[in-house]
Amino acid sequence: MAKAGKNYTKAAAAVEKKVYSLDEAVTLLKKISFAKFNETVEVSMKLGVDPKHADQMVRGTVILPNGLGKSKRVVVIASGDKVKEARDAGAEEVGGDDIVERISGGWMDFDAVVATPDMMRSVGKLGKVLGPRGLMPNPKTGTVTFDVGKAVQEIKAGKVEFRVDKTGIIHAPCGKIQFEEKNLCENAKALIDAVLRAKPASSKGKYVRSISISSTMSPGIWVDEAAL
Repeated sequence: MAKAGKNYTKAAAAVEKKVYSLDEAVTLLKKISFAKFNETVEVSMKLGVDPKHADQMVRGTVILPNGLGKSKRVVVIASGDKVKEARDAGAEEVGGDDIVERISGGWMDFDAVVATPDMMRSVGKLGKVLGPRGLMPNPKTGTVTFDVGKAVQEIKAGKVEFRVDKTGIIHAPCGKIQFEEKNLCENAKALIDAVLRAKPASSKGKYVRSISISSTMSPGIWVDEAAL
């Protein structure tokens, strides 16, 4: 295991072994940030679910009130009048089978994919390419829809998808370290609330085991889940 750098060690030393309120955690995170770029801030939540059971899968979306600090490049796979609707909404690339072929050929210069239901027969071929990257369109996250204009606008506005991994943890971005503390707190709270609302009916016992917040280069800071 590589030795931690002195900046990371100094940052870690400033984090006490305790849980902080969300406000305190965000204040501390901004204080200990040392990277020379605008780091992404991420919330991690350990959940008391077993994702191997389909009825305990936790996934969903949330539109962050203050966006993500970065405009996402959106691709729309559609046909007919939906092509113009997607372009008018601000999609970077719009097309049908031609887009499917480009992605099959290795083109991946985008952050999100929206598809209309009638195109899913073609889009289904991209499962092995888009699936591992979390980019496969899905009706549950609003990315398989005939309302492509709304879908594109929501993604551009800061819509975040979250999904529990096989270890029972959700990792999702909630903004950039250069955001105002108030805006970061509002975004993190919105994300945490969305995960709480997504609690499966079959989940027994304590649903949220722990919450932490971190930036790209920082150590994690434990957040008091009971207060949330």
